Amino acid sequence: MIPQISVIIPAYNTANYIGQAIESVLGQTYHNIEVIVVDDASTDATAEVAQKFVDERLKVIINQKNSGVSYSRNRALREAKGTWIALLDSDDWFAPKRLEKLLQVAQAEGADLIADDLYLIRDDEKSPWSTLLRESEVNINTNTLIDPVSFIKTDLPSEKGVSFGQTKPLIKRQFLLDKGIKYDENLRAGEDFTLYLKCLIEQARFVVVPKPYYFYRNRQNSLGQRTPITYLNQSREITLNFLQDKTVRQNSDVVKALSQNLEAFSKNIAYYQVVEPLKQKNLWLTVIKMIDYPYFFIHLLRKFPIILYRRIQYYFLRNKNVMYKNPFFQK
Repeated sequence: MIPQISVIIPAYNTANYIGQAIESVLGQTYHNIEVIVVDDASTDATAEVAQKFVDERLKVIINQKNSGVSYSRNRALREAKGTWIALLDSDDWFAPKRLEKLLQVAQAEGADLIADDLYLIRDDEKSPWSTLLRESEVNINTNTLIDPVSFIKTDLPSEKGVSFGQTKPLIKRQFLLDKGIKYDENLRAGEDFTLYLKCLIEQARFVVVPKPYYFYRNRQNSLGQRTPITYLNQSREITLNFLQDKTVRQNSDVVKALSQNLEAFSKNIAYYQVVEPLKQKNLWLTVIKMIDYPYFFIHLLRKFPIILYRRIQYYFLRNKNVMYKNPFFQK
């Protein structure tokens, strides 16, 4: 029987987590699925843990060399047979009814992409501290159709806004095939955002469900942990590439939204060029960067109330959650 959903799991050095990820998929209330794990040449026992599962729906593929998450996902996409593609990071997991619930909404809404809210959970804790939508400024209380402009605007590097690019939607496989869309293997950050926006530009119906069924783990050394400068530089490059796209340039609203993001990324890069050496206590380099990036002082004044609020909440009120609201804590 041809599977309705292909769940793809790229994995690298997650031997302590991947078992939970696979169990959460194989234990779904919706059974007509296949699970494709792509181990990206891990140096730990990730592949061995995955191969211990005895289930005909599970396939484990091992890359000969470490090639990155986009390569691994594309390899899984080539192997997939399902009508839908479901994305899962190897250190995260699904709620038991996730696939059943999202498939029902997708069919009712005629969606090409269907995403849910995410539970945010720290590596050392058992219960989520919040959800993705709760920590954002996006007010979604019902199933909501996302357009390219609103999708782009939520990618702004702000303290409260959270990108829809962090969601893990189910995607119609045939839509990707028809439009020739796949993951950009040159990217080491922003690969999800890029693929989703390409879909939206090609007129995909992207529906977001306000209920969380995906558990999103915050941990060090995960696929998604990047420094702010790395994230911002990659985001700036992605934005520039979209602005050069002929199809994009025909939509003035999309161009305007991307241009606003580009300006915001550039300003934030200036800020973090100073902050990063300051955090490392490299005062000489900090002074040099202050001279090179004078915009730092303007941005600091704008951010100071938020920084002060966070420090008071964290150090005096012992509210650890406040330090997780920065998008750079996310994958």
